[in-house]
Order: sequence, then structure tokens, then C-alpha cells
Amino acid sequence: MVFLRVISGTKKGYKIKAPKGQDTRPTKDRIKESLFNILGDISSESMVLDLYAGSGSIGIEFLSRGACKAYFVDRSYLSVKTIKENLRHTKLEDNSKVMKSDFAKAIGLLDKENIKFNYIFIDPPFGQNLIIKTLKRILEVDILSKDGLIIIEHEKDLILKEKIDSLKRIDYRSYGNECLSFYIQNSR
Repeated sequence: MVFLRVISGTKKGYKIKAPKGQDTRPTKDRIKESLFNILGDISSESMVLDLYAGSGSIGIEFLSRGACKAYFVDRSYLSVKTIKENLRHTKLEDNSKVMKSDFAKAIGLLDKENIKFNYIFIDPPFGQNLIIKTLKRILEVDILSKDGLIIIEHEKDLILKEKIDSLKRIDYRSYGNECLSFYIQNSR
């Protein structure tokens, strides 16, 4: 078991577990710290979707920094079990919902609940061509709020376009072999 830490907010310093496995690659502390420096203050009304959540580290960080609620989606039983343990440990269960599901089914269910997310974090296993499929599924439904932000963690070798359907990239950061790309709806 690998351990991560909550970097800031009400749960700063809490250690959380990350499941081992080929498909789980926890976001490094320096990338997580940079991400939240870029985002700045998180509104207490923010709704967060952590897709391919793994340990739940990103969603937990959002909650620790004041987000209203976070939804965690992962298809791995071990990841879902770990996320639930981490939420219990950080006492953030009341502000969260964990879904054991693939991305497409989960997005459809969230759309039926009429939930609008301010932040959608996408960090799929590398090399499986899931990013574009996930973005297309998000755009098929209406789960991104009007001023919502999609954040994608991806390998440096994967070059994402400036525009993907109705999404426009507004920022890009590189950290060694990993990158963060930030997208908004193009209507803004």
C-alpha cells in the first residue's frame, strides 16, 4: 500500500492510502500542489467529479479545501474500497458519493440525477485511449456547469488538441512525463 497526504485545507496532513496496481497511478504531490495553486480558492458551493478516482486523492483534496460535494467514480473494487476507507479516515463521507462503475455508465447516471459539476478531474490509466472517449461522453450529456472546468492529467506523449468538440483548452502544464490540460466549454 502506498500512502499519500492531503496537502491543504481542513484535512491538511491526513495520510490516505493508494491502491497498488497497474491501472492506479496516484497524482504526485507536486502536481497536486501545482493544480490547486492554479485553481486558487475553491467555492463552498463547488461540485466535483473525480473520474478514474483511484485513491480519491484529488476529490478529497477538493473537499478539504472547501468544496460542497465530491463524486468518486472508479470501476475497480480495490479502488472503491480504498476511496471509502480514505473518506472514513478523513471524515468526509457526508460530503461524498462513491460509485463503482465505468465512466460512461456513471456519467449517464449523474446526468439523470441532473447534477452539474464545477470541476471534473479525469485521470485514466495511461495508454488506453480513454480521454477522448470520456470527454465525448461528458459532452453527450449535460453534467458540466456553465462555468465548469475539466482538468485532465495525462502522459506527456499524448498531445491533446486546443479544441475538442465544444471544449477549448485554456491552460497546459508539464511536469516531467505527466501533464495537466484545462478545458472549458467554448461558449465562454
